[in-house]
Amino acid sequence: MENIKIKNTRRLVTSALPYVNNIPHLGNLIQMLSADVYARFCRSRGYETMYIFGTDEYGTATETRALQENKTPRELCDYYYNEHKKIYDWFKIDADMFGRTSNDQCTEITQNLYKDLEKNGFIKEHSNQQLYCPKCARYLADRYVNGTCPKCGYEDARGDQCDGCGSLLEPVELKNPRCSVCGVTPEIRDTKHLYIDLPSISKNLDAYVSKTSVEGKWSDNAINMTKAWIRDGLIERAITRDLKWGIPVPREGFEDKVFYVWFNAPIGYISITKQLADELIKESKTSFDWKSWWLPSESSDENAKKPVELFQFIGKDNIPFHTVIFPCTLMGSGRDWTKLFHMSSTEYLNYENDKFSKSRGVGVFGTDAIETGIPADAWRFYIFYNRPEKQDYQFTWKEFRERLNGELIGNLGNLVNRTLLFIQKYYDSKIPEAPIDEEIWAQVKDLEEKITENLEWANLKDALHQIFEISDIGNKAFQATEPWKTKDTEPARAEKLLHTLAYMIKDLMIMVHPYMPQFADKIMSYFGKKISEPHFNDEDFGKESDGIKLNWNNLGETTGLSTVGATEVFFTPLDQKGMEAFRAKFAGKQSDRGNEKKADKKQEKKAKAKAEPVVLPKEQMPAHFNSKIELRVAKILKVENNPESDKLYVETLDDGSGSERIIQSGLRDYLKPEDLLGKNIILAYNLAPRKMRGIESHGMLLAADYKDADGKDCVEPLEAPWAVPGTKVILEGADVNAEKPAEITADDFFAVEIKAENNNVTIGGVNLTVDGKILKTVKTANGDIH
Repeated sequence: MENIKIKNTRRLVTSALPYVNNIPHLGNLIQMLSADVYARFCRSRGYETMYIFGTDEYGTATETRALQENKTPRELCDYYYNEHKKIYDWFKIDADMFGRTSNDQCTEITQNLYKDLEKNGFIKEHSNQQLYCPKCARYLADRYVNGTCPKCGYEDARGDQCDGCGSLLEPVELKNPRCSVCGVTPEIRDTKHLYIDLPSISKNLDAYVSKTSVEGKWSDNAINMTKAWIRDGLIERAITRDLKWGIPVPREGFEDKVFYVWFNAPIGYISITKQLADELIKESKTSFDWKSWWLPSESSDENAKKPVELFQFIGKDNIPFHTVIFPCTLMGSGRDWTKLFHMSSTEYLNYENDKFSKSRGVGVFGTDAIETGIPADAWRFYIFYNRPEKQDYQFTWKEFRERLNGELIGNLGNLVNRTLLFIQKYYDSKIPEAPIDEEIWAQVKDLEEKITENLEWANLKDALHQIFEISDIGNKAFQATEPWKTKDTEPARAEKLLHTLAYMIKDLMIMVHPYMPQFADKIMSYFGKKISEPHFNDEDFGKESDGIKLNWNNLGETTGLSTVGATEVFFTPLDQKGMEAFRAKFAGKQSDRGNEKKADKKQEKKAKAKAEPVVLPKEQMPAHFNSKIELRVAKILKVENNPESDKLYVETLDDGSGSERIIQSGLRDYLKPEDLLGKNIILAYNLAPRKMRGIESHGMLLAADYKDADGKDCVEPLEAPWAVPGTKVILEGADVNAEKPAEITADDFFAVEIKAENNNVTIGGVNLTVDGKILKTVKTANGDIH
């Protein structure tokens, strides 16, 4: 672009290192995809660019998950590294190196940085108190502990960070702590650890942040959070943990400890770069000096003379580690490391009415996206069209469908298809030789400059919206010119339009390629062209683009296109039925998908995108039940399959009212119709009706979960064979004639927990009774009842 000069710098791009102990969801993928878009733009623009990321593999979370899956930490990391790679390859994330932190390079560089810090007096040794589990016979570091956050009261805070308020914590700060492995209350014992002396290093940090945050145009949330950390005063931070899976600490007396994962994880950016250099040497390929990117003053590489700008893409929860702790580590070493220049940090992407969560398995995961059959570029488009740059954003299937059908297909796809098909049909596939429409082209070039400026600073969402503005201009011009008429009445006008739109599409594909590379490649192939985004070690890096290969510097050109080849539809619309099917399929927890539990009422509740209800404290449950919830005995008269679901039964009941009642239950995987027919079950009598797969259900039956001798999940409906239909089910000692609402919401119903306790059915520890008899389970000694 003429008005926006290319800077004489190299671009070093990193994205947050995804933790390797499970599958990434869309919220995690934002960072890797953002770095990918930015790196692709930089390559197309002509910058020497390196994009590095990889899996974060050490730490407590890996040990915990390995224990759960009966694997060694190494086996777990190997497995999930490959699973991650499959997902990133499918999404076409084009990094120069997708590495790992559990490699020799990370050990070497981490230990050397530690030694530099120690030599410079920035390492302190302290004895402190730590939680110790007597049952597991080990100290419990960060994620081996859960408990109540001392700052906000969130009851499931982790030992290192509270998901409720975002505060960083130490395990001993938690109230009511419990071992996350065995559930036992841990003891407090003394142990010794090493600390990085952030207060002593921070005298250089304030000046660095004040200068770089402005020059590098950090995100507002990065600036605000970093300044708050500095304003509140930095403290010494522990950099060691009592674990086995991690980088050994090279200090006498610390042989049984490893470095804390958040000390060595950002160092992974450096070590993965060295990993790439070492692998290229091993493969006898063109290599480079990794220090030319990270320690240019110590590199003899001629390329090291060219400045490096480090662009990092992370979520807001990781900001302090990248703007405070990691820079302080590098500063404290006394060596001239490349440090953060631009911070692109996003807010959270939420899912329907919940939060994306790997630990809880909530949201659309990478494997889910692949399973939908929707092209990767459609997902990439949606993520960037709604990238949560300034505030949290909520993914909903409804809005996903609207954006896919309305913007991607209805705007950009429509312009491409209608223009190219028109040229094929009426101009024998030859792009008319006509002058460009200067009025339209002036608008295009103005927007292209704005797009380029936005992408220079990684404003990915704004740039994509401006790309779609150009597409909208093209569609409006097509409608206004009416080429289906003017090709005969005003042929020069029609030819001018189609010539202009063909070059508009060429420019759009160059600009949209970083976002949707497969789509852009396919459309450009119709013109006989390719988009060039050469890597720094590619043979054609630095060469001028030829007549076939085009890059960002070819924007605005209006010559070079001649014909349009055979086209095909790339994106297909998502209909209402398909959208609803995906919403139901990917509701609830990832671990329960395809599992029978998805069909019970709580999972059906989630499938309709409602928030989980607030469960009352145990002591409040009986009063809530007595005033709100009405249970009655009902007899099952008929059991049929719901034709729209492979999980649901439709049951016809005698509820004692004189009229038949219809309910549904997700029991087809557990019980045969004859197992239910004629049973006197317990019915949630005043639960508001809801339509499920085309049939309205007026209530729900209660059933208990248990496992048989082989460990298989089973269900038993609650029964009261001694009672007639219509008999009320009440808490022991309660008034059977108490008035209750005619209808209650699902939130009201699920505010209490119904449990089997020693085969007695209870609410808040009080027995449920029918006709004076305690309601009991037969096979479920202790468990949940839904």
